[in-house]
Amino acid sequence: MKARIKFRKYGIMRFIGHLDVMRYFQKAMRRADIPIAFTGGYSPHMIMSFAQPLGIGVTSDGEYLDIELKEPVASDEAVKRLNQVMVEGMDVVSFTEIPEDKKSGGMTIVAAAAYEITMLASGKSMYETVPVSVEWKDSLKVFLNETTLNVMKKTKRSEKEVNIRPMIYRMEADEDKFSLFLAAGSEENLKPDLVMETFIKYMGLEPEAYPFHIHRTDLYARTPEGGYCPLEAAGRRISQ
Repeated sequence: MKARIKFRKYGIMRFIGHLDVMRYFQKAMRRADIPIAFTGGYSPHMIMSFAQPLGIGVTSDGEYLDIELKEPVASDEAVKRLNQVMVEGMDVVSFTEIPEDKKSGGMTIVAAAAYEITMLASGKSMYETVPVSVEWKDSLKVFLNETTLNVMKKTKRSEKEVNIRPMIYRMEADEDKFSLFLAAGSEENLKPDLVMETFIKYMGLEPEAYPFHIHRTDLYARTPEGGYCPLEAAGRRISQ
């Protein structure tokens, strides 16, 4: 059986990198007595994979970890056990069964991500925010009317010019924050910080002078109807 864990990452834990998060969950599985499966061979390790890991400093309400189980464990019981061993800044939200085929894995099906961006008074604290001005809201409308927004996008091996406009599925602003819905996953992937920096430069401003905080609200997969649903919706609760 395969299971999908949805968790939140916030507070001080936003400064923990992906490899440390992976090691943290390996220890949590043991402490919570979750019957996770291991690989074979001389150096067995837990079978787990993360969908679209966060960058350092980013908080989130929608992170996902897929694991393989040796035996079933009820969803409510698994969430209870895991949260009993979680530290402050990390909460397990749900534990669901997912199909066992590889094409249903979180790394494979993720297609979009939703973010909330708050503007900061300074880069020293994510809690001291400033409102989004009317001028910025007006500039956003003009920005989104563009059909081409070419930027230099870094890959693992090189850097190339890419038109990011088609990857911005939705971008809105209210008095408190920007809301972004962006392409994510292996086919196309757009980071929210690149979008914000491009927008700030578009207004003729220096991005370094306008710090912001990124919060991911959820990760999404495509539906057969052509829409999007949270990765959590692809699973089902496990009963006793």
